[in-house]
Amino acid sequence: MNQNEILEAAKKYIAEEKDADFRKEVEALVAKKDMKELEDRFYTTLEFGTGGLRGVMGGGTNRMNTLEINKATQGLANYVIKAFPAKAKKGTLKAVVAYDSRKNSDKFAEATARIFAANGITAYLFKSLRPTPELSFAIRKLKAQTGVVVTASHNPPQYNGYKAYWDDGAQVIEPHDVGIIKEVNAVEKINTMSKAAAVKAGKLIVIDKEIDEPYWAMIKKELFRPALIKKEAKNVKIVYTPLHGTGAMHVEKVLGDLGLKVITVPEQKKPDGAFPTVEKPNPEEAPALKMAVELAKKEKADVVMATDPDADRFGTAFPDENGNYVLVTGNQMGALLCDYILLSRTEKNKMPENPACIRSIVTSPFVDAICKKYKVKLIEVLTGFKWIAAAEAEFEKNKTNNYVFGLEESYGYKIEKSVMDKDGVSAAALCAEMTLYWRSQGVSLLQRLDEMYKKYGYFEDRSISKYFPGVKGPAIMGGIMTKLRTEGLKTLGGKKVLKIRDIGEQVEFDPAKKDKKKKLKFPKSNVLQFFLEGGTIVSARPSGTEPKIKFYINSCTPVKGGKDAELVKAKEEAAKLCDAISKEINKILDSAK
Repeated sequence: MNQNEILEAAKKYIAEEKDADFRKEVEALVAKKDMKELEDRFYTTLEFGTGGLRGVMGGGTNRMNTLEINKATQGLANYVIKAFPAKAKKGTLKAVVAYDSRKNSDKFAEATARIFAANGITAYLFKSLRPTPELSFAIRKLKAQTGVVVTASHNPPQYNGYKAYWDDGAQVIEPHDVGIIKEVNAVEKINTMSKAAAVKAGKLIVIDKEIDEPYWAMIKKELFRPALIKKEAKNVKIVYTPLHGTGAMHVEKVLGDLGLKVITVPEQKKPDGAFPTVEKPNPEEAPALKMAVELAKKEKADVVMATDPDADRFGTAFPDENGNYVLVTGNQMGALLCDYILLSRTEKNKMPENPACIRSIVTSPFVDAICKKYKVKLIEVLTGFKWIAAAEAEFEKNKTNNYVFGLEESYGYKIEKSVMDKDGVSAAALCAEMTLYWRSQGVSLLQRLDEMYKKYGYFEDRSISKYFPGVKGPAIMGGIMTKLRTEGLKTLGGKKVLKIRDIGEQVEFDPAKKDKKKKLKFPKSNVLQFFLEGGTIVSARPSGTEPKIKFYINSCTPVKGGKDAELVKAKEEAAKLCDAISKEINKILDSAK
């Protein structure tokens, strides 16, 4: 876009944006002719993607603001009306709206609810901030046709987002995502009404405890050993941080009801969209758990727990034999939970027929080995919990398998069937029970993890991310993927590439026999995977929510004879291999222009 086109786009936005704060931002930029900032805000339009919207907040078409929220909601409302014509005719369509602690989340959520109401869809708006998993639960509980949660999950403070859900309580996937995007792009007129008028018409209903209480009860019902918790709860001390998000009211309530002592980090308990004590409110990253770990050392806590702002992700740390707290990765916690769930279902005679676990393609195959031991089927799906929910829905529809657990490496776990998304609150409850169980067996969770390594092999997992912000960012990331796709990689870390899985092209093949390609069943996604000799998998994918590209390394090293000395040796070998692979990946990223 040239300078005149950018200024025209800015003037058009000013004319359409009803929110004074966002409008004034752009007016000020136009007045001082800050073309660099205006270009960044208007060189493109924030696209309603397959999961919704996410971006930096501010005035402009390439920003999260009320105008973009309004267009997205009008398009979603138009699609819902067409998808459920009988209910639309009767006036019985329903939508649920939730929001987290981020700046403008309450404003965006109310705007969403008012547009649903103006389009004849009864909007159920939570009284105050709530976790994403509760939004999914509420859609199913209220038998709604759609739902929206305003959140940017674990992104930095300047971001916000808008995630759309369907009547099964899961995030929208095809064909609905494509249909909604088409409707959003076609929006010309936005219908809205005041909150007071919507409430008076019975089209905006505020919800609160009537959803909270059954949600809490459901989580407690999913536990395996309530008697053990009741007996031993007083012996476990938990330090918890909601990272200024939505988690405290639910984690404190559920764990407190179980008799567990929860000490919440006081400086991080209050919801605050500025996230003043952390750079990123992401439980995947060590700095976010720093205050919780410091408090745990002081309190001599048995476990550190953390949830991200919308409480769908769950992070942990546990003390080792020297009292130092070790951060547990998403892959490790997923393996521990999978092991505990399958063990408990087997012991309690609660394993269903044809059981199955589901993981994302970039999640460690550690759980594959655990599932194999328990004769549980393991299904791989694309990255994103909507695909785990979709696979579970396929089980129910075709009566092929029974869901028992779903996980992804980015600290997401789904234990229950009543929520069709990852749930940090239920993960916290089950993790507390699991801690008590292994303690009753004389084993800490870190010791249990080592026992599993000796049995299944040592799994080391790493991720490497690089940000490419601004106008040129998407082209640079596209160039990296194109180069990898066309030139390929013959070796990584001194290991030969035996197989390439190109999910963008929906094929996998031996690079030495490119003419013999096997068709994949995965939906198209810009992901490349390189399978190395020895079992290591390296995956590359651009993020769908941030201007970054991410590489994943999933390695496995056998532990001969299951001995302690052999485990130490396996860890050293794995570290050496992952270091070598990481060095090569960083070289690829650093050379990108």
